[in-house]
Formats: sequence, C-alpha cells, structure tokens
Amino acid sequence: MKEEKTFNESIVFTVNYIKELKKYLFQIIFITLVLGLIGYFYSKNQKDYYKATLSFIVEMDKENTNLSAISGITNQLGIDIGSSYSRSFSQNNVVELLKSRKIIESTLSYDSLVINNRETTLLHHYLYLNSIVEVDANFSTNYDSLINIVWADIIDSKLEISLQEDQANILNLDFTSYNQKFAKVFVERMIFEVSEMYSKYQTEKNRISLDNLQFRADSILNELRISERNLAKSKDRNLRVVSYSGKLDEIRYTRDVQVLNTIYIELIKNIELIKMNIINETPLIQILDNPVLPIDNLKISNILWIIIFSSLGFFSSVFFLLFKKIIKDALETD
Repeated sequence: MKEEKTFNESIVFTVNYIKELKKYLFQIIFITLVLGLIGYFYSKNQKDYYKATLSFIVEMDKENTNLSAISGITNQLGIDIGSSYSRSFSQNNVVELLKSRKIIESTLSYDSLVINNRETTLLHHYLYLNSIVEVDANFSTNYDSLINIVWADIIDSKLEISLQEDQANILNLDFTSYNQKFAKVFVERMIFEVSEMYSKYQTEKNRISLDNLQFRADSILNELRISERNLAKSKDRNLRVVSYSGKLDEIRYTRDVQVLNTIYIELIKNIELIKMNIINETPLIQILDNPVLPIDNLKISNILWIIIFSSLGFFSSVFFLLFKKIIKDALETD
C-alpha cells in the first residue's frame, strides 16, 4: 500500500508540473524561437575557416656513403669534409623549428600569393584576414612588434603539429585560416623554409671543404705547370748531354711532375665527389600528402547553430519554470 501511495503521488506530482508547463507553453515556444533566431544570426556572422593538413616524415641520421668514399688524401691535406648528417635536425628539433619565429617570419615574407585579386606577402594577407591591421597600412616602423603578435597568434591558436599515429613517424602539420588558399600555401611554404634552412646548414661544411679543395687544387696545378715548364727546359738543355750528373735537374723535375700530377688527380676526384654529394643531398623532410583545394569548411552549419540555440532556449525556459514551481510549492507547504 505504501509503495502504491508513493507511485500515485509521483504521478500526481508529474501531472501537476506538466500542467504548469502547459500554462506557459506559448512563452516556452516564444523563447525557443527567439533563441533559434539569435542562433541563425550568430551563425551568419561566423567566418568560414579551413584546416590545411600536410603530412611528412623527417629523415633520420644516416651515413653519407659518397663522402665516406673519398680517399684519405684530404685528411693528409688537413681538410675535414665530415661523413654523416647532422644530428641537430632530429624529428623533435624539426617540430620545434616549425614553431620558431624565424621560420614563421620567413614563411610570412613569401610575396607571390593572390587572394581576392590582391597579390602581396603572406604577412599582409594574414593581418587582413584576421583583422589585426589594415592591409594597406604602413607598418614598417612596427614590423618587429607585428611579427611578435602574429607569431604568438599562430602558435597559440592556428598551428598544430602532431604524430599521425603513435607507432609511426609520420607527422601532420595543421594550420587553420579563414581562407583555404592561404592555409594551403602557408603549410607548404613552412616546410619549404625548414628544408631550405636544413640544406644550407647541412651543405655548409661540404661547401667550405669544396672551396678549400678547389683552392688547393689550383695551387697544385700552378706548381705542376711550373714544374712541367722547368722539365721541358731541362730536357732542351740536356739534349746532347750523356752524363747522368748533367741530367740531375731533369730527373728531379720529372719526379716533381709525377708527384704533383698524382696529387692533382686525387684532388679533382674528391672535388667531383663532393659536388655530387651536394647535388644529391637527401632532403631532410619527405612530404607524403599536400593539402588539396578545395579544403573542407570547418564552420558549423547554420542549421546546427539554430538547433543549439533553440535547444538552449527550450531547456533553459523549462528549467526556469520547473524551478519556479518547486520554490512556489515549497513556500505553500511551509
């Protein structure tokens, strides 16, 4: 009996509250419609935004087979050409490098992008798209401050670098923008700038070694030509000389020519090997997938915003009325 009484009380309680809501049905519908209309206008004021994703792999350190093939003569000449890739460009360091001000500033300096029939730098486009400053403003005097603002804004909310899978070495570079073309060009340019920095860093030692080898080869070639001229003159003088003592200078010049010629040939071989190594330098970053236009618009649809705001209006009004009814009943009971 007690359970039946409790059940009946619950039914009466529910019916009373439903009746209370029915009394204010018009107000509930009105609030729901008003919030839905607000949601519609809110959605119309929201900008389109796009996420460009570029996936890539960072090449790990590997032995440079071309340089290891160079003979030991370069070491004898006091020239160190190195034999392996720099460990300064590991995967983690590349990720941090992509977030650095230097790379982002270099990326923003790219000046051949056309958006809305306007060709200018990525920096101008970024300032315009994000309403930071007028695109035609002369901001040369405040350039460093603007770069700091843009860099911080990009790092905080626009740029994301993550592993595609925990077990894989594939990285995703994501960049969000209000313009899909800007987003695509930005991530591609960032990868280009990092690769360029790597190429300059990685080949710098080889180029210095190449210059040293070339300078040494030129010096040896001059000495060789002098020795060859001296040898020719010595042979002319000794044309009718029979004694070996008279041909001593000729023997010495012949030896010098042979030694210098051997050194010169080895230097030229090593120079060509270094040149081939610079040309065939393996890129630091291997791009797997580039973003392709058109990029999906990530903006929430108008209908979804209307549903969200309408639901908010409906449930908030119902909650308010129920809460008001509970307070009223409690006061009446007291």
